[in-house]
Amino acid sequence: MADISPLKPLRYEQGRLPLGLASVVAPPYDVISAEQRGELAARDPHNIVRLILPEGEGDAKYANAANLLAEWRDAGVLFRDNEAAFYRYDQSFLPPDGGKIIVRRGFLALVRLVPLSARIVLPHERTLTGPKEDRLKLFRATRANLSPGFMLYRDPRSELDGPLSSAKAIAEFSTPDGVHHALAKVTAGDAVEAIVRGVSQSNLLIADGHHRYETALRYAEETSEREPGAGPSASHRYFMTFLANGDDPNLVVFPTHRLVHSLSSFSFDHLIQGTSPWFVSRNLLQGSPAADILRILREAGKMGPSFAAAASDGRVVLLTLRADVDLGAHLTLGKRPEVLRKTDVAVLHSAILEEILGITPEAQAAKTHLSYPQDAAASLADVRAGRGQVLFLMNATPVAEVRRVAEAGEVMPQKSTFFYPKVLTGLAIHTLDPERTV
Repeated sequence: MADISPLKPLRYEQGRLPLGLASVVAPPYDVISAEQRGELAARDPHNIVRLILPEGEGDAKYANAANLLAEWRDAGVLFRDNEAAFYRYDQSFLPPDGGKIIVRRGFLALVRLVPLSARIVLPHERTLTGPKEDRLKLFRATRANLSPGFMLYRDPRSELDGPLSSAKAIAEFSTPDGVHHALAKVTAGDAVEAIVRGVSQSNLLIADGHHRYETALRYAEETSEREPGAGPSASHRYFMTFLANGDDPNLVVFPTHRLVHSLSSFSFDHLIQGTSPWFVSRNLLQGSPAADILRILREAGKMGPSFAAAASDGRVVLLTLRADVDLGAHLTLGKRPEVLRKTDVAVLHSAILEEILGITPEAQAAKTHLSYPQDAAASLADVRAGRGQVLFLMNATPVAEVRRVAEAGEVMPQKSTFFYPKVLTGLAIHTLDPERTV
């Protein structure tokens, strides 16, 4: 099954950081806006955003990232930690929808790269070509895995909690989003062995970082062809990832919503009429706030696939799949594998986005008429201000459902999950030198 190893990464020398690690870390590259990139870069001249989203025109930006990485290493801002360790990483946060503080615990590790066809590392979403080409160019230029992925292992009895508790603290800080981060090293031989053994009994579900994993696979193949003498434990054969227990109740998933825009012809009434053969519709109070809609939607979700359609004029209609519907007979859903048919996102994408609104899977991937907001209140305000034609508010996709789909060899529509909070980039860097071993 899964083969993992401790890291000997590049790390920031905290003595060189007047404001600590908080000033140099960043979210994953694919959630950083142009405005946020500027804010991150302004915090410290060595903020990791300068490497993961480098400046420059065209392909010159990748060379700029490589040069910066070399400069930071030469200056001692980044140093090689040669003590093999798993890096326990705790994130304490308030859920976006309110409630008590949650602590999500996991650890940074190296995962041996294996083809997805081996069914050891399981994807759950479709990937896009553009982001993979961009990340591959960055891999080639920097010869480094700058951003960790995020994967889930199985540990229903929480047997790895003990080995992970032996960690020695190395940093604590908070980020402007209110999340508190604590980083610690697990170096004791018996603890490391127990963690390796525990994870080896599981396959790994990609929670976030599908593009990064597929890019690392391709880069490893290229490097192996170029360096045929590289050993089986050469560093380019491993991918740095954050591993968390997929059975941990503190692992929470939040929904990603769907905002439809720029259709040449659209009628909210026509949309709702088109859903009537398959869905029970219920009009909610016009102008309802997002919190009320989501509360009602969660209750409806207990009865079957459900989502709420919000119009620009303030109308909101709750749509729930009819209990007597034969999904196998549906024009579009009938073509989908059975394990996918009753997931909220598959029902929405197939039965409504594609069949009624005519938004093809290619247009969905290209975001031609579709965006994927995560803030329900902000996106509801957008559609009511005319910045969109209809907003579909969603329930979260449970982790168990995601795993069932992945283990069946299927993938869900893109942006089917939103694991919160995001795993920070900048806590460690895994170099991809074929002459180094892990």
